[in-house]
This record gives sequence, C-alpha cells and structure tokens, in this order.
Amino acid sequence: MTIEIARIPVLSDNYVWLAHDAASDETVAVDPAVAEPVLAAAAERGWTITQIWNTHWHPDHTGGNVEIKAATGCTITGPADEAERIPTLDVLVKGGDVARLGDIEARVMDVPAHTAGHIAFHLAGEQAVFVGDTLFAMGCGRLFEGTADQMFANMQALAALPGETQVYCAHEYTLSNGRYAVVAEPDNAELAARMTQVEAAREKGEPTVPTSIALERATNPFMRAQSAAELAERRAAKDAFR
Repeated sequence: MTIEIARIPVLSDNYVWLAHDAASDETVAVDPAVAEPVLAAAAERGWTITQIWNTHWHPDHTGGNVEIKAATGCTITGPADEAERIPTLDVLVKGGDVARLGDIEARVMDVPAHTAGHIAFHLAGEQAVFVGDTLFAMGCGRLFEGTADQMFANMQALAALPGETQVYCAHEYTLSNGRYAVVAEPDNAELAARMTQVEAAREKGEPTVPTSIALERATNPFMRAQSAAELAERRAAKDAFR
C-alpha cells in the first residue's frame, strides 16, 4: 500500500477515514460525519484535506462537508443518484467511474440498498475498498431504500474482490453484528473464534475494523447467504434481534 489510511472515531460509533497519498500530498476524507475532529486529525499529521468522498447521503456521512470545504477548499465527490440530497457535491460519479487521489485510481461501485444511490470506492492497487454502510464486519446495512435482491448483488460483487482487500466501513458495529451472526451460523467455527477476538478487543476499547474480504467471506452471514431470499430472512432477523 502506497497510501496511509487513518481511522478517525467520531460521534457514538462512526469512523471517518483519512487516506493520504504522499506522492501528490493529497488527502481524502471519506464520509466525514463532522468537521472539527477530522480537520484536527489531518492537521496533527501535517496533511491538508484536498478531497471528500461521500458514499451516500445520510447526515452522519456528509455532515462535515460544508465546514471542511470552507476550511480547505477541497473538492467533494459523491453519488450522482443522490446529488439532490447532497447539495455540497462538486463531482458526481456512478458505477464504473473513476475517482483519483493523486495518481491512485478508485473505481466506483454501485451498491444500492441501504440508500438508493449508495456507492463504494475500490482502490484495487491499494487493496482497499471504502464501503460506507453497505458492508460491515459480520454485517450489512439495513435496507432503507432498496431491496434484498440489491443487497445480495452487492455482497456478491464485494465478495468477488481479492481476499486481501481491506474493507473500510463507517461504523463500529462488529460486536452487535457478531452476536447475531453466531445465532445465524451456530456451527461456523471461524465465526466463533472471530467473535472471541472481537469481544476481547471491545472490552479493551480497541477498534475492530478495517476487516478484509477474506474474513467476511468466512464469517459474515450476509455475504455467505446463498440467495436473496436467505439474505432477506437474515436481514429481517437481525433487525429484530436483541
């Protein structure tokens, strides 16, 4: 990996990601929920935010756009299909388009379901993907504006990425996701072992992401669903799980 990626915890369980390319001295903030801690984290590292990438319109992913742009003059890139809901966007992208951080390319993937126009940014050369609220460690996003068929297609597309790909999701949901996952797949030994590690990490206040595509293939009940119908059943069960 030629870029440096920093995890910025904000709000109750959000993560904003800062990705810095030393060659170009460009820095992108991915899904900045708020501005102040993100600007401070960049300044601590001697980085200037030159771009924002939004994966979807929800305020806990776009709330820092205005203030960060005012402070830095950065360019904001996000989903074309949600342009009306993200008025701060400068560059509109959709699946197949390419965003760039210096000379590094990020292929845009359409991953609708959590929101109608949700996108992800896949940096193949960096073995990284920023997935917003589509894929989580041992989980997936709620189907607020889309269907189980769409989310199943998303899971298949993400599962097809190289196993070593690091997955940068936007929330620390791993413990609650894992509690449901072990119920959904009680005979999954890899899942049980992972849950033990997650519980230990969270007891120490340690983060559990990024994750990897290989780890999700092995332990994520939504990525492992064999059909859209099975994913729908699991999503409904997780929504009601306590």
